[in-house]
Amino acid sequence: AGIRQRFKREGLAAARISGEPGTITIFDVGDWDDRPFIVMEYVSGGSLEDRIRREGAQPPARALAWLEGAAAALDAAQRHGIVHRDVKPANLLLNDRDEVRVADFGIASAAGLDSMTLTGTVLGTAGYLSPEQARGERATPASDLYALAVVAFELLSGERPFQSDSATAEAAAHVNAPVPSIAERCENLP
Repeated sequence: AGIRQRFKREGLAAARISGEPGTITIFDVGDWDDRPFIVMEYVSGGSLEDRIRREGAQPPARALAWLEGAAAALDAAQRHGIVHRDVKPANLLLNDRDEVRVADFGIASAAGLDSMTLTGTVLGTAGYLSPEQARGERATPASDLYALAVVAFELLSGERPFQSDSATAEAAAHVNAPVPSIAERCENLP
């Protein structure tokens, strides 16, 4: 039931913003042979996570172009009452023209859809959690922008700002630790 709910949520949330710049287009959502499915736009370029893993830090101009595309998609989602809640490089896909597409609205909070959030439940990925999400509070559009800023840090430096072997420690650092200086980690940034 959880997977079906996630698929339905992703399909409904993505349908609200289908056709907006920087978003994955969802063509169909349904069940076949008692299994849920989503038919979405094919993007052949992999994810930003793949790119960072393979190449490390990205040139600033490329990183900024990807961030601009992702921000446009998140702005569109916000206009439609959708908070993604899991912005991270694995959910930022690249098409054959190296343009970013925001994907995986599976844990999105969308106006008019039943909320999956329970008090004290943390949804998202530790390395990209906004402080309010790490405290178990409700995510807001600002939470998505915070996560995108963490992605920016990683694109430019090759690592997350609070990278740790422990997901719990990394999430706690978003709440308690001072923000590290990207200038100190990347001396050659313009």
